[in-house]
Amino acid sequence: MVRVSSLERAMVDMLHNPAYGGGWEEIWRSLDMVEFFDLKMLVSYAIKLGSATTVARLGFYLSQHRERLFVEQGHLEELAAHAPKNACYMDTSRRSGRLVHPWNLIVPEFVLNQGWNEVA
Repeated sequence: MVRVSSLERAMVDMLHNPAYGGGWEEIWRSLDMVEFFDLKMLVSYAIKLGSATTVARLGFYLSQHRERLFVEQGHLEELAAHAPKNACYMDTSRRSGRLVHPWNLIVPEFVLNQGWNEVA
């Protein structure tokens, strides 16, 4: 038996468990190289996982890349309906950050500003 995964499922799985993706910087850099996602499949799989935090992480990513990925308002609204009701941390280390609505996600400044793109 051979198990395979779609690009969409791999994306959501990395957002669900960032350790699989090498951390936030590596995840963002990897996802930024992808030109197209099946957005309906992304939204559907994220909701099926049953994790409001994962839904929020996906919603945050898609809202940051809305224009490039042709994300429609309907995709974001569907995700927002399943986002956490109370604030939750994007990072399991509970690093401080900024609360981003409508995702109720506390996003570390490093991720929010994509600090890895700054020149040292």
